[in-house]
Amino acid sequence: MLSKKTKYGLKALTYIARKEGDEPVRVSEVAKSENIPPKFLESILLTLRKSGILGSKKGKHGGYYLRQEPTEVKMTDVMRVLEGPIAMVPCVSLNFYEKCDDCPDEEKCSVNKLMIQVRDNTLEVFRNTTLADLSGK
Repeated sequence: MLSKKTKYGLKALTYIARKEGDEPVRVSEVAKSENIPPKFLESILLTLRKSGILGSKKGKHGGYYLRQEPTEVKMTDVMRVLEGPIAMVPCVSLNFYEKCDDCPDEEKCSVNKLMIQVRDNTLEVFRNTTLADLSGK
């Protein structure tokens, strides 16, 4: 299940992508529009800034802005930043692989085979979806 952090992050990124002009968007504006608790949103946007997806500007006209065009922001990157590994079990993760303690042979494991299919299909969707697709830009 998608965490609230990721759901709110996607909603916030979509809101920022839809804004016209180059002015940074204030946290309070996003929070009010998308019905997201402001303190929680601030921590999510900070995570996205630290990852390089967002930039920020301080001061009276400060806020957050996209560092790339929406067409360049792939959902694989956003999901990994906010949610962590895309694979549902560590033994099929491409970036965070770990052998399962309870599995003597991955080659014969039915769970492994199923989760590889789930991972590959999920990655296909995320790789082929950008912020532009979500925001209509």
